Amino acid sequence: MDAPPVDWSVIFGALPNFWRGLQITLMLLAISMSSGLLLSIPLGVLRVSPRRWVSGSVWFYTYVIRGTPLLVQLFMIYFGLAQFEAVRESVAWPLLKSAWFCAWLAFTLNTTAYTTEIVAGALRATPPGELEAARSLGMGTAAIYRRILLPGALRRALPQYGNEVVMMMHATALASTVSIVELTRVARDVYSDHLLPAEAFGTVAVFYFVLTFTLVGIFKLLEQRYLAHLRPKQPERKAG
Repeated sequence: MDAPPVDWSVIFGALPNFWRGLQITLMLLAISMSSGLLLSIPLGVLRVSPRRWVSGSVWFYTYVIRGTPLLVQLFMIYFGLAQFEAVRESVAWPLLKSAWFCAWLAFTLNTTAYTTEIVAGALRATPPGELEAARSLGMGTAAIYRRILLPGALRRALPQYGNEVVMMMHATALASTVSIVELTRVARDVYSDHLLPAEAFGTVAVFYFVLTFTLVGIFKLLEQRYLAHLRPKQPERKAG
């Protein structure tokens, strides 16, 4: 039995919906990564604190979040909290009953955990000589973090953070499970309406591929600019 011919006319007609889904995907990614980065920088500093109760508390948070699937976290926030009467009667209920807020919260908590460990690892990788030089100039702890540790750590973290952004972009597809109409939900709707799985999901795969390629390219440019000093220098060739 021959396979049915590919029908792209439906996809062309659905392109405006895919475009709106792309905007939702990018918006979810932008707000989640922005809030996650803002939270992960101070948490990364606490993660490398010499006080064990401070670093241990942050470690426990990152361990729990990284040890459970993002889909489970999203369902626990969106579906799980709603079954408690105290939550439904609280001032937070107008937010917690919103699919957008719950998706943002789940994505933010998840990326914060991963980015915190990325920042902490980059802080630990600071060359001891830089710290000794800063102390010899009379810098205090706050000044060392502000002028030496954090700028250097954020530059060194760029490759790992770029991977985290790409992974979170892919994870935004889970928002479709709580009724948010992003790219994957648009593909599911096209498939359910027209029974064209190859066309619907093939189209969304192209969108994700282009997004991934673009994000990887952006971070490669950032690495070339801010990590140029870490690349080994090529030996100069002598003439003749």
